[in-house]
Amino acid sequence: METNLVVEGIKFMFLGMGAVFLFLALMIVMMNIMSYIIHRFFPEPQASVKSTVAPEEDNRKIVAAITAAIAHHRQG
Repeated sequence: METNLVVEGIKFMFLGMGAVFLFLALMIVMMNIMSYIIHRFFPEPQASVKSTVAPEEDNRKIVAAITAAIAHHRQG
């Protein structure tokens, strides 16, 4: 009775890789189903509140914050 260890090793390799592939495929399918259920029954609320700050004033605040951060960084 002669056993070819290389062939047995290849069989076990494909068995293990197949099991991992099936597990990962099942996990992806289940995650997609869970995502669908969450989005279906718990949708994200729509942002309907308008900002009272004008866009150009908002940009000035951002530029001022960046300038202050750079100045603070250069001081050490």
